[in-house]
Amino acid sequence: MNKIKNIAVLTSGGDAPGMNAAIRAVVRAGIYYDLNVSGVLRGYEGLINGDFIPMDRKSVANIIQRGGTILKTARSDDFRTKEGRQKAYDQLILHNIDAMVVIGGDGTFTGANLFTSEFDFPVIGLPGTIDNDLAGTDFTIGYDTAINTVVNAIDKIRDTAESHDRLFIVEVMGRDSGLIALRSGIGVGAEAIMIPEANMGVEGLIKRLEYGRKDKSSKIIIVAEGDEVGGAFNVGEVLKENFPNYDIRVSVLGHIQRGGKPSCMDRVLASRFGVAAVEGLLEGRSGGMVGQINKEILFTPFDHAIKHIDAEEVSPVWLKLVEILSL
Repeated sequence: MNKIKNIAVLTSGGDAPGMNAAIRAVVRAGIYYDLNVSGVLRGYEGLINGDFIPMDRKSVANIIQRGGTILKTARSDDFRTKEGRQKAYDQLILHNIDAMVVIGGDGTFTGANLFTSEFDFPVIGLPGTIDNDLAGTDFTIGYDTAINTVVNAIDKIRDTAESHDRLFIVEVMGRDSGLIALRSGIGVGAEAIMIPEANMGVEGLIKRLEYGRKDKSSKIIIVAEGDEVGGAFNVGEVLKENFPNYDIRVSVLGHIQRGGKPSCMDRVLASRFGVAAVEGLLEGRSGGMVGQINKEILFTPFDHAIKHIDAEEVSPVWLKLVEILSL
């Protein structure tokens, strides 16, 4: 415990609402345990370039409600190379940093996993991604805010869909994971939800619409951007061919899902994770992600948390729920 006196914190990859709350928690927990805390600007790229700034109570005042990340974020091609990671390690040693907290998703943790194995440097990760696609936690920072943003947007789309008797195809984020589409689709009462994990396909969608309620004038179809059909516009073209009488519109929600003030759930989750990360480092933990399962804080090794290695598939229970509720 006495070996760690100086820690650094960074945000990397795609931004997620609640990252600022996590930064705040790391800084304040560090101060509570009499540590010096430095922020790294622009993720791993800033780490390589030595962009460190000292952080104190004032640095994180009035940020818990802000979206985005005050430390900025970037993707770093250099950190993917051993030479780049060596430069990052040299900067940590130069700035007398003893341990690091990284906030991000699977790409961030992939880099952190390589870094810790190469240099035996203490690193703990916080799951900051709107996709909720990391194993080892029920929810990631930003997911709750993102799905509520989607629900609010689609509720408004539903209003105009009903006014004009239209079928709207709404594309949401989720290149490799359909969890945003799945949960928000259930929340808005979508007629169909297309996600990479389910492989409904065009035939399944057509069948769903053919056997759905005929007296319902408006319809909402949610499509994750990574669905096998290739996104909302491709789905729209197929439906126009098969249902020429439908008045079809396409809406891509895009990056509004990343922005906005974090929900209370994301603020609390990020705060809890941030404190747990600092305490974990002081207890000698490294090479893993802080998560919450059944309300308990757990640590999961990076190589198990990363979705491409050990991600949980969508439960059939959820898919059956979608089928039942779309009748």
